[in-house]
Order: sequence, then C-alpha cells, then structure tokens
Amino acid sequence: MDRREFLTARRKTKSQPKITPKPFRTNSGMQPYSGPWTINEVSHLLKRTMFGATKADINYFLSRSMSQAVDELLNPTAPLPAPPVKDYSGADTIAAGQTWVNNPTINEDLNNARTASFRKWWAGVMVGQDRSIREKLTLFWANHFGTETDTISISHFSYGHNKLLRQDCLGNYKQMIKDVTIDAGMLRYLNGYLNEKNAPDENYGRELQELFAIGKDPVTNVAPYTEEDVRAAARVLTGWTINETTFAVYFDAEKHDTSNKQFSSFYGNTVVTGQSGANGALETDDLIDMLFEKDHVAEFICRKIYRWFVYYDIDAGDEQNVIQPMAQMLRENNYNIKPVLSALFKSEHFFDVLNQSCLIKSPVDHVIGCVREFGVVFPDKVTQYQDAYGMWEFLAGWTAEMNQDIGNPPDVSGWPAYYQAPQFHEIWINSDTLPKRNRFTDTMITYGHTMDSSTLVIDTLTFTAQLTNPSDPNALVNDVVSLLYRMPISDATKQMIKQQILLSGQTSDYYWTNAWNAYLSDPANMTNRNVISTRLKSFYQYLMNMAEYQLS
Repeated sequence: MDRREFLTARRKTKSQPKITPKPFRTNSGMQPYSGPWTINEVSHLLKRTMFGATKADINYFLSRSMSQAVDELLNPTAPLPAPPVKDYSGADTIAAGQTWVNNPTINEDLNNARTASFRKWWAGVMVGQDRSIREKLTLFWANHFGTETDTISISHFSYGHNKLLRQDCLGNYKQMIKDVTIDAGMLRYLNGYLNEKNAPDENYGRELQELFAIGKDPVTNVAPYTEEDVRAAARVLTGWTINETTFAVYFDAEKHDTSNKQFSSFYGNTVVTGQSGANGALETDDLIDMLFEKDHVAEFICRKIYRWFVYYDIDAGDEQNVIQPMAQMLRENNYNIKPVLSALFKSEHFFDVLNQSCLIKSPVDHVIGCVREFGVVFPDKVTQYQDAYGMWEFLAGWTAEMNQDIGNPPDVSGWPAYYQAPQFHEIWINSDTLPKRNRFTDTMITYGHTMDSSTLVIDTLTFTAQLTNPSDPNALVNDVVSLLYRMPISDATKQMIKQQILLSGQTSDYYWTNAWNAYLSDPANMTNRNVISTRLKSFYQYLMNMAEYQLS
C-alpha cells in the first residue's frame, strides 16, 4: 500500500460532513439583500471573499453599492501574477531573479528548491492580492482538489496546477473538472500517469467521484456509486500520461483500454463505448458528461462553497433555502460558477446576522489577513526579491505551524476543517495552535521578523494615524474594534482597554489625547514617540490576543 492509498484508507475512517437534522438555524434564503450597507456589511463581505479587510478596501467599497461591490469582487481586472523566480542558490542554469517555470527538471534537489520557491511565492501572491475574490477562490479550489507539492515533487507541475486553479476559479466547473483530470500535477499526484490498460490505477477514478464531483449522501454518508463504477472510471481514464523528456501531458492510445465500460444503475446503467486510437481520449469527456448528468454534482460543490464562505454546519433549513436553490442555479447556468457566487454574496442569507462572525479564521486568513489589514510593508518583489521571498517564507512557516501548510494539505481530502464533522472549523483552534496564533501576532506587533536590511513588522503609529480621530481614545477603540473584529464587544470591555492601556491606568481621556498630540507636534521627539508606541503596541497586542480576533 503506497502513501496515497494509505491516506485514502485513513480518510475513509473519518466522519464526513452531514446535514444536521435539527431546527433551522436561520430562515433566510437567496432573496436579494436589502438591508444597510455600512462598515459592518462591507467588512463581512471582504473578510469572507479576501484575506482580511484593509481600511482602504473598506472605504473603497463603501463608496459602491452592495451589488456593485460584489460585481467588482467577482470580476478581477488585474493581470494574473507573474510566475515565481529563482530565489535560491545552487546549481541551476536559471539566472537569479529569473523565473524557472519554463525549465522543468527531474533533479530532486533542484525541484525541492523550486517547490520551496513556489510555496513562498504563493504566500506573496495572497499578500499582494487585488480587490477581488480570485486568491480566496484559488485556495478554495486548492483545498477541493487537494494535492501535495511534496508528493507531486516536480515543481513545474505544482506551479502549473496552481496556475490552472487560478485561471479557472471563476469559470465553468465542468471544464475545470476536465482540466484538472488531465493536469500534470494531478496526474502525478494520484498516479494517473501510470494508469494503463494492463494495470488500471483506481486512485483518480475514486477521488473524481467521491471528492471532486459526486460526494456521499449528506444524510446517510453513503456513496451512491459503486466500486464497479470506480473501476470503470479508472479504465476510461487509461492512457493519459506525461512525457518524461518534455514533461508534456499526452494521450497514449497504446495504453488505453478500448473495451466498453459499464456503469451502475446510479448512472442509469450508462455504457461508455470504448474507442481506439486518438479517439480514446474522448472517453474522458463521455465520463465527465455522465457525472454531470447527476444533480449530486451541483449540490455537492454548492455545499463546499457554502462551508467555505458562509458557515460550516449545514442544517435542513440551509439545505432547503440556500443549497438547493444554488444547485439549481448552477445547473441552469451550465455549471458556470460566477452567477452562483454572485447570487450567494448578494443574498439575505449571506448577510444574515447569524452568518456573521461565525467562522474561525483559517491559519492563512489569520496570518495573511493580519499583515494585509495592518498594511505591513514588504521588500520590493522585483528589486529585493530574495528578501521578499524570505518574508513570504516566514509567513508560510507560521501557517504551517498552525496546521495549514500552504501547498501541502494533509491528504487528497484537503484540510480537515472543511470536511471533518462535527468540529469543522473548530479544528483550527486547540491548545497547541491558539498559543501559536498569539505568538505570531505578538511577534508582528513587537520586534517583527528581520532579514538582511528589511524588517517585517506592524507599524502601529502609521496604522493608527490613518484612523478617523486617533487623538480621542474612545473613537480610537471603536474604530480599531470595527476594523479588526467581526463581532461587537461590550462597552465595559472597551472602557477597560482604554483605561488600562491607552490611559496607562488613569481615568481622564486627556492622558491619551495630550500624549498623542505631543507626538504629532514633534514626531522626531523619541520620548513622546516611545510613550505612544509602547501604549499602542500593548493595545493592539491585547486586542489580537482576544478570542474575538479569531473570528471572521
């Protein structure tokens, strides 16, 4: 039993997501949202569709209507990110600072260095995202089509798979399934490139149905397809392989099973007619067409979208009022993803107060969102690429410490927080990961991370100066809480934070106001500067260590 087979077997022992048979959590549905459009609603939308919500982005979308904001988020105008570059040392014909993605290699050490480069780069792309959902969706699809860079081992394929997900993220789901099926990264990850008529490999044929398209019954947790369907799918897909010299994916007709493939009654006893020669590749389309004739496909992917963007526990009300209408819309739109996302993000259900501040931030949301929201300055990715990649590696290292290793989910199922019932997102927080989350924000608010002449650190003075009225401690606390938190805190808690931290234990607001104005009047005066800096660091550190900061 190889590693992938072991992981697949291990996954089958885990509980799978179910629709919870309990009273409706909320009665809201897909009808268009018509409520207020304030910083609260904008922040909710942005924190769910992007990594963090910066003050600049909140102000930008406040000037739009809700519908305009969603439309902009779903229609990226920025170009796709430039590919990763050589930031590593060692034997390589690629010049430092130049991209390696067009020069694939089988050299293990070189692939390890390039794979590390790719994962740093991906963290950097998320940090530098445009005002769109593209990067959040890329991570969603990377979790859905769970692949591990360490298993793929060819850096060129890992990058290509990621690029494919980013290009297809807002497109057609059926086309994406086809693209992923014959993608070099996926072919290598699930042994598809070794799948041939004399030795059919069932890995991808199984995961295509169980994890990528059909899924299991949400109530009984039983797969509707059969083991024979898995074997038949594997035979359909025989022949797709990778050229060991050019690294190109191609169809080898000599390795294809040309016999007819009989599927079960679940698929209407469909027979995929065996074809020979180059036409054998067309059987892949026949297989995907057969899968997408089942309503299960739309329902399955809509549940995954819901768990990622709305709430992880789907009850009967959510299924009836949201999932089924989304699935119907997906089918009516020929499996184009964007119209469904648009309807979801413009719905009463999405903005329902019971669906706000109810998700626990993933480690990527926690780390990337933190540096984005505080406007942390990074080295220039072109002129200081080695420092930039080092800083991105620092961030990726922290997400891995918190159990979300960028590019390396635990197995083909993705990260357990998105499928493991009944805990789901609660898995992100435990006695090991919560202290690490706090240590990360403590590090960023105090001394930061230094590499060569660059330091990655939260500039509390610059961040605070952009707020509406930072000289008023009450306004300061209110503004910061509204930016960093997705749920209110009590007035008593605000007063405690103000008095104990901003006022240094005093009772009158002018203790802060005078200190802030003294700093503004002479920023070069280090005494005045240090007084403000010390209080602000304690202020932000305290807020980020509170439980409310972990919610999105």
